[in-house]
Amino acid sequence: MEQQENYPQADALKSEVQEFPAIQAKMTPEPISELTNYSAAGKLADKVAIITGGDSGIGRAVAVAFAKEGANVAIVYLDAEEEDAQETKRLAEQFGTKCLLLPSDVRSKEKCQQAVDQTVSEFGKLNILVNNAAYQHIQKKIADITEEQLRRTFDTNILGYFFMVQAALPHLHEGDSIINTGSIVGKKGEPQLVDYASTKGAIHAFTMSLANQLGEQKIRVNAVLPGPIYTPFLPGAGMGPEGVEKAASKTTLQRPGQPEELAPAYVLLASTDGSYITGSLLDVNGGNA
Repeated sequence: MEQQENYPQADALKSEVQEFPAIQAKMTPEPISELTNYSAAGKLADKVAIITGGDSGIGRAVAVAFAKEGANVAIVYLDAEEEDAQETKRLAEQFGTKCLLLPSDVRSKEKCQQAVDQTVSEFGKLNILVNNAAYQHIQKKIADITEEQLRRTFDTNILGYFFMVQAALPHLHEGDSIINTGSIVGKKGEPQLVDYASTKGAIHAFTMSLANQLGEQKIRVNAVLPGPIYTPFLPGAGMGPEGVEKAASKTTLQRPGQPEELAPAYVLLASTDGSYITGSLLDVNGGNA
């Protein structure tokens, strides 16, 4: 990224807590997802990708990057996120590709199947699955994690990944790719996100295990592991400006990442540039070691 030094510091990010799901359009300032400094090279020309949680944040940036590289994209998102989804569609389609909007919920196996079926019906094929949808909510004590929260976290963050892979796999072939969004907290743990961190650790194991299983089919499976990224995820999980600053202070670069700083990693793993990468957990975390 040519202008990385111009990304805002944590003290400039003033977004207050929102009810889940938080809306990117209501954040102050909005996360940077447009990839205006990203130089595309047609790396995903004629490809079709489906991205869960594609309406905002990391998912939006990935959708824009894929579209800029020539791919048609389908994004899965919750009904309440329609405003953000429409903006993602506008940003993606400015590059001459199509963006299919799929309001749905990955907690349902049936809805995951429907999302894949609609994508293949619209575009005729599927080459890339990005599992990115997630849920988190801060709780300082494990006793405060309700059964409802626990089930929602696991149903969204790991069962949804399984369901999407099961639906997508019959359409994937040699050279195609599955990319999961993991997290630094899945490696290090996080005391206020015990349930969320647990699902991210599961995603890492899921990624490596599935990569081994699909190796003979030459379908690559990898995960991108973000650190603290400025997305609607933060206010939606109950984190205000002070929480963002605290998270940023743990990184070597001393600031939160922006969604567009992660997108090139997904392009690498989706394209032939990453043809010898599978079963990897790729850290993009600002030096959050």
